[in-house]
Amino acid sequence: MQNLPRTHTPPSSVTVCGYPLSIFFIVVNEFCERFSYYGMKAVLVLYFRYFLRWDDDLAITIYHTFVALCYLTPILGAIVADSWLGKFKTIVYLSIVYTLGQVVMAISAIHDITDANKDGTPDNMTFHVALSMVGLILIALGTGGIKPCVAAFGGDQFNEHQEKQRSTFFSIFYLSINAGSLLSTIITPILRAQECGIYSQQKCYPLAFGVPAALMVVALIVFIVGSRMYTKVAPKGNIMLEVCKCIWYAVKNRFRNRSSSIPKREHWMDWADEKYEKLLIAQIKMVLKVLFLYIPLPMFWTLFDQQGSRWTLQATTMDGDFGLLVIQPDQMQTVNPILILGFVPIVDSVIYPLIAKCGLNFTYVAEFQNRPNGDIAVTNGHTECGGLRPEEDIGPNVVHMAWQIPQYFLMTMGEVVFSVTGLEFSYSQAPSNMKSVLQAGWLFTVAVGNIIVLIVAEVAQLPDQWAEYVLFAALLIFVCVVFSIMAYFYTYTDPAEVEARFAELEPEGKDNDRKRRSLELHDRKESLEEENQRKSRSSSEASSHHEAPADKATNM
Repeated sequence: MQNLPRTHTPPSSVTVCGYPLSIFFIVVNEFCERFSYYGMKAVLVLYFRYFLRWDDDLAITIYHTFVALCYLTPILGAIVADSWLGKFKTIVYLSIVYTLGQVVMAISAIHDITDANKDGTPDNMTFHVALSMVGLILIALGTGGIKPCVAAFGGDQFNEHQEKQRSTFFSIFYLSINAGSLLSTIITPILRAQECGIYSQQKCYPLAFGVPAALMVVALIVFIVGSRMYTKVAPKGNIMLEVCKCIWYAVKNRFRNRSSSIPKREHWMDWADEKYEKLLIAQIKMVLKVLFLYIPLPMFWTLFDQQGSRWTLQATTMDGDFGLLVIQPDQMQTVNPILILGFVPIVDSVIYPLIAKCGLNFTYVAEFQNRPNGDIAVTNGHTECGGLRPEEDIGPNVVHMAWQIPQYFLMTMGEVVFSVTGLEFSYSQAPSNMKSVLQAGWLFTVAVGNIIVLIVAEVAQLPDQWAEYVLFAALLIFVCVVFSIMAYFYTYTDPAEVEARFAELEPEGKDNDRKRRSLELHDRKESLEEENQRKSRSSSEASSHHEAPADKATNM
C-alpha cells in the first residue's frame, strides 16, 4: 500500500459559523502582505527617478526586472514547499526574507545616512543603490516564493465536507487581496508626499517604504500566532519536478533511438513510456498543448505592467488639478482597481451570459472561484501608486491627467476579459494534479512580458516616447493575429475523461506494458547490433578472400 503523506491536524479545530478559525489568520496575513507589496511597488519607479536620480530608461529597466523576478520565484517557492519544507514553513521562512527586504528598502531611502554636508542630497549614492538592490532581491524572493503557497494553504484548512465554505473562503481571500492593494495605492502616495528628514526636509520615501515594511511584520506575526490552529499537510513530492524529469527522459530517449529501423511514436512524449506511466504522459501532453498557447501571451503583460512605469512617468508631465482635488501622478493608477471592482460583476453577469447565448461556453464562475490560487487573476492588474508632486525641473503641465482615464479603461477591460478567461481556460484544460504546473506557466508569461519591456527600453532607444507606445501597440496587434490562428486550431480536451480512461487500467497492466515496451526496444537494439556485427564480419571475410589469391599468384 502506498505511504500517504503525514498530516498535522490540530488537536481541537475551532470553528466559527462552520468555518475554521485558522482562516482568519490567513486572510489577515494576505491583506497585510498585499498592502506591503503594492505599497512599496507604488512609489518604486519614482524612487528610482527622483531619489536615485536615474533616467527614465534605467528606472524602467530596473523596475521591470524586479517585477519579472517576482513572477519567476513562484516556481522556486512551489518546489521548496512541495518537496522539502511544506507550505507552512515555506511561508514563514520566506516571509522573514520578505520582511528583511522591506526593512532594507526603507533604510536605503533615508537620505540623511550619507548626507554629511546636510544639503539634502546623499553624498554616497552607491550606498543607497546597493541597499536598494539587496532589498528588492529579498522582496522578490519573498513575495514570489509565498505566492503559490498561501491560498493553497488556506484551502488545506477545510475538510472534504466543507466544499461550500472552501469556495467562500477563496472569495474572501480574493477580496482581502484587492482591499490590501487598493488601500495601499491610496495611502502610500499620501505618505510619500510628506516631507521628512533630520537635517533637511525631503520627500518621505522612508515613510512610504517603512509602513509597508511594518505591515509585513504584522503579516508575519499574525500568521505565526495561528500556528497551532493550522492543518499542515506534509510535503508529498513536487509534480513539477516529475513533469520535468519525464519530459527530459522522453527527449533523451528520442535522440538515443534515432535509427530508421526503430518505429516512430505517435507523439514525442511517448518515448518516455518505458519508464513513466501512460497516465502521466497523457497528462503532460495536455499541459504542453496549453503551454504552447501561452507563447504569445507575454505581449499583453508587456503593455499592462507599464502602468507602474511608463504611464506613471507620463503622468508626472501632466496637470493633476481636478478642481477640489489635486491628484498626484502615481495616484492615477487607482483608476485600475476601481474599474476592476465595477467590471468584474458586469463581465460576470452580463458579458459572459451574452457570449454563452452566442454558443460559446465559458464556465467562469464555478471553477474560477474554486481554484487554489485565486490571487493571480485580477491582482495581476498591478495597481501601484504613490504620492509625488511634480519636481521643480518639470516643465509647465498643459495636458490634463484625465486623458489617461481612457487608456486605463481599455487596459482594465482587457485585463478582466483576458486574465480571468485565460486562467479559467487553463484551469479547465489542466489535469487534476497539474493545476500548479499551468499556474507556474501563467506566472512565467508575466515575467517574460516584463523582460520584453526592459529589452525594448535598452535596445530600441527610440527618440520619442510616442514611437515606443506605437511599437508596443503594433507588436500586440501582430501577436493577437498569431494567437487567433493558434486558438482556431486548438482542440479542446476533457482532462477528467482522459484520466478516467486511464484509471480503468490495472497498475499491473501498466507495469507489464512498460516492461514489454522496454524489452521490445532492448531486443531491437540487440538485433541492430547483431546485424552490424554480421555485416562487419562479412566485409572482413570478403576482404581476406580477395587478398589470398593475390598472395598465391605472387608465390608462383
